Amino acid sequence: MTVVAGRSGSNLDYPFPARPELGETMEVAPGVHWVRMRLPMQLNHINLWLLEDGDGWTVVDTGINDSPTADAWKTLFERAMAGRPMKRVIVTHLHPDHVGLAGWLVKRFDVALWMTRTDYLLCRSLVADTGQQAPEEGVRFYRAAGFSEDQIGDYKARFGMFGRGVYRLPQSYRRMQEDDRINIGGRVWRVVIGRGHAPEHACLWCAEDGLLISGDQILPRISSNVSVFPTEPEGNPLQDWLDSCAKLRARVPADALILPSHNEPFRGAPRRLTELIDTHEENMEKLLTLCAEPKRAVDVFPALFRSRITSGNYGMATGESVAHLNCLMARGVMRRAPDRDGVNWYQTA
Repeated sequence: MTVVAGRSGSNLDYPFPARPELGETMEVAPGVHWVRMRLPMQLNHINLWLLEDGDGWTVVDTGINDSPTADAWKTLFERAMAGRPMKRVIVTHLHPDHVGLAGWLVKRFDVALWMTRTDYLLCRSLVADTGQQAPEEGVRFYRAAGFSEDQIGDYKARFGMFGRGVYRLPQSYRRMQEDDRINIGGRVWRVVIGRGHAPEHACLWCAEDGLLISGDQILPRISSNVSVFPTEPEGNPLQDWLDSCAKLRARVPADALILPSHNEPFRGAPRRLTELIDTHEENMEKLLTLCAEPKRAVDVFPALFRSRITSGNYGMATGESVAHLNCLMARGVMRRAPDRDGVNWYQTA
């Protein structure tokens, strides 16, 4: 997740001035409880959602795999959940802050994990990289983006860290697909798939009650990272993201209560989705101006990011830069040429 140059979401309606404390819950709609867990990173929290489900609970997202999060869950088992069992674990997408403790919860309660197919399989693939050496394809990708040899060394040292935040996933799962209906405690939620931030991100939409569990697909104050990775260097996830934002904007009304994975619940989804679309489009216009003279992917950060780019988020910033450049190439307004060292230079067509 990275903060991009964009509007703050200050023009949205935030109906809950307080936030739940660690290990506690806050009911935001009948039977829908907001849980807030800490994260050991710059983005220091994640929202999880406990849904009353008959004589038990369904949880949406799980937090990262670390001891403080597991301890917070144990507090929830005893207090807010009142000893009632978990009946299923739903995960919106594959990132460790969302899926991290899914395997632990599934094992503890002997229930099914619900995910989309692409994200379940990709998560298992990324976890399998733990302890492996960085592949040559990755080295080539980041060198082409403009990494120095020291930065290539950092990439090699960090490779395989994804799996550290994920408890071992079960060997089977329950697949979620677009327009699936899930009955939870008498309320029907429809699966809405978004793409770009993750390959197959599941949101849960209850039209009858005007509730959307949006995961990272709609966030009120920050924009989800949309990156190209070495596994698919010619991918165009930014166009997938823009198309997904447009689809949700047409579907979710302004008075719906959005339950995001970060920041606070809010109303005003169409306005926020328009802001997200417009910000990326404006950033691509900036790139067209900046790349009047050839630039590497790592040279275009000032056009895209307000926050400081450090060694900790350099890789994500590079992936997002390549995503914007690939989108412009797909539109036919940017061209790319490698030099003799294999470094890609981008210039406005």
